[in-house]
Amino acid sequence: MRIVMMGTGTFAEPTFLKLLEAFPGEVVGLVTQPDRDVGRRSGSSRQTGVGMGTIAKAHNIPVIQPASINSDEGIALLAALNPDLCVVAAYGQIFKAAVLAVPKLGFVNVHASLLPKYRGAAPVAHAILNGETETGVTIFRITTGIDTGEMLAKASVTIGEQETTGELEARLAPIGADLIASVIQRMKAGPITGEAQNPNAVSKAPKIMKDSGQIDWSKAAEVLVDHIRSMQPWPTAFTFLHRHGKMLMRVIISRAEVWRATDSQPSATGTISVIAATVGSLGCNKIKSEQFIVVEAGNGTNVIVQELQPAGKKLMTSSEFIRGQRLPDGHRFGPEHLS
Repeated sequence: MRIVMMGTGTFAEPTFLKLLEAFPGEVVGLVTQPDRDVGRRSGSSRQTGVGMGTIAKAHNIPVIQPASINSDEGIALLAALNPDLCVVAAYGQIFKAAVLAVPKLGFVNVHASLLPKYRGAAPVAHAILNGETETGVTIFRITTGIDTGEMLAKASVTIGEQETTGELEARLAPIGADLIASVIQRMKAGPITGEAQNPNAVSKAPKIMKDSGQIDWSKAAEVLVDHIRSMQPWPTAFTFLHRHGKMLMRVIISRAEVWRATDSQPSATGTISVIAATVGSLGCNKIKSEQFIVVEAGNGTNVIVQELQPAGKKLMTSSEFIRGQRLPDGHRFGPEHLS
């Protein structure tokens, strides 16, 4: 079987490596995004790792990088590889019918959700954003619809309470790699059929944009914590610190938890208070008191900020930030222009 890999970024790399390992001599080409686009495009949440091109070069695999696979040039380059099967993982382009007609056995995709849930470009981020506790990987046949083809295999995982999009994608990628390898082994033994997707269970996972990261402190704490997790590593969750008599400061919030204390007095959402908490380990004799930022959220809930990054500064703990800013109670997080 002549297999062409199509993908970009860290989610695709384990699949590419698995194909090279499981089907030696059968991977005849790589189609990946142009180098200038990898992880740099506006609105792209794609993470970069070793690099698909680097892997291909190490294994003497031909690489093509058309700006559009749907162009006449892109179709011709793909056809020149004479593929029997195209395997796709996070490629980043929608295929037209003329492209889908090139390989004899069609296209199969490694998709990071349990279809038909979370069809679209950002399934992992949307699963976390919506507070899901379970997700997984689906292998399906690509058709002209967006993630609508018949499902050939699935594997599910539990989402960790503090797991970010980047962390979950990294965990799903090798699962998808193993799953696609098993599907191809079945295909090599003869024609296979899959399961149709239930149209009544469809949900969408559209592309995450840069401004998707802005935090709305009027939402409940549980929703905000999920939002912060879902925006890591890109575009990151951000807000603006409004300080009395000082310049506005843009701040990235990278880690936070729901604050369960109930003795705080309700105030405007986004209002900051500083609390002291004991952290450490008795066994190591490293018990100490640290300061943390607690933020008023919606519905009388609160968020405790664990890690944040002021504009132009390094990532730091809440306690480090407080020491550097001498942050008093009453300052507010919020949009650039508070109402």
